[in-house]
Amino acid sequence: MSRLQAEDRRQNKGAAATSGIADWSLKRALSHIVTRGALTVTTASGRVLTFGDGSGQPVHVRFTDTRAQWAFLVDADLRLGELYMDDRFLVEQGSLYDFVAMMLREAQNSTHPLIARVIDHIRTRLRTFRHRNLPGRSKTNVAHHYDLDGRLYELFLDADRQYSCAYFEHPDQSLEEAQLAKKRHLAAKLLIEPDHSILDIGCGWGGLALHLAEQAPGGYVLGVTLSEEQHEYASKRVPANIDRSKGEVQFALRDYRSLTGHFDRIVSVGMFEHVGLASYRTFFRKCAELLEDDGIMVLHTIGCAATPGFTTPWLDKYIFPGGYIPALSEIVPEIEAAGLSVTDVEVLRLHYAWTLANWRERFMARWAEVAKLYDERFCRMWEYYLSTAEAAFRYEDLVVFQIQMSKRNDVVPVTRDYIARNEARRASKPDVELSGEGKANDVLVG
Repeated sequence: MSRLQAEDRRQNKGAAATSGIADWSLKRALSHIVTRGALTVTTASGRVLTFGDGSGQPVHVRFTDTRAQWAFLVDADLRLGELYMDDRFLVEQGSLYDFVAMMLREAQNSTHPLIARVIDHIRTRLRTFRHRNLPGRSKTNVAHHYDLDGRLYELFLDADRQYSCAYFEHPDQSLEEAQLAKKRHLAAKLLIEPDHSILDIGCGWGGLALHLAEQAPGGYVLGVTLSEEQHEYASKRVPANIDRSKGEVQFALRDYRSLTGHFDRIVSVGMFEHVGLASYRTFFRKCAELLEDDGIMVLHTIGCAATPGFTTPWLDKYIFPGGYIPALSEIVPEIEAAGLSVTDVEVLRLHYAWTLANWRERFMARWAEVAKLYDERFCRMWEYYLSTAEAAFRYEDLVVFQIQMSKRNDVVPVTRDYIARNEARRASKPDVELSGEGKANDVLVG
């Protein structure tokens, strides 16, 4: 046997041993997690492993190389998404959502491996340091996600481009109806009256601000955003001629920290997740400064119903840099420190899972169109984002908090009956689209 042949033989033996250890480690890890369902895993070496009790829809996945298996075992929170994006982790039966839903559902009854627990602990300890979102960094983070091609969002959102948790009055409600119900629900809690001045922090594409203007004839609504794409789109939705039966609407490309003046009502939907843990005190103190003494504020934010944790590193790297999902215990002390009082807290459970299911279904149906805007890797990245988010809201501790607050204890009714009454009153009136909305679609779509 030549020296070269001997070296090849040693390398092959080493590779076989490494593959064997990787397969054994994978089998051991997944057997402790998956006890229900029907999961089949084909390893990089070609070995077929089965897990679960055989119930439910079968799911079959495959690793293309041994390093991919090790990456999954060591740090699935970061690496699984990357492996799927790079075609190193493949779903051969069922869907990606089926796999991640099974994993998150089953992981509730298991203890994570020691190395994963160590990594999780480090990430939790560093969460405050990593989320110091100063104005310049905040704008960069927002642009990463919200300044994508506007046509992307047209493909899977409702016509009003509501990119936050809908409010499902019943589980089979359409996405469009549930998003309108969300706007009515928020308006009811804000107790809007004629001539009110209203601030919408993180106004998105403007749908909520325009809806609130309908409720405040003679009033004024200011929507602020750091996204240039959103600001351009929202501004085009404002009609040139002001209808005095509605409130005036203006959109500004501004950081909330730079605002001055006072507002009767403040609302913020889906923006607080981007504030960053280290900036909570700044956020609420600024809101208190801007809110009239008899004003009301409603904060709508994704939250964690468990103890504080950390942002999933894949999500932080690829989708929402600088984002953080807070526990209620991290929010309320900062509200109190700012001189505001919590007057109502509602926890929306499963509503975001249903919202995301709608988005994911629509996204998958328009895959080819998204691929034309970007590429197949981008599509896999967004499929992973929507799938893992939906599964997390179904099987983990993710919820949505709606927190109402004020400076005085006599500005909100002492019973919650008013919310349903206000919703019913608003539901009896058609949600009229403003005349400028069509122009925005014509400009930004197609």
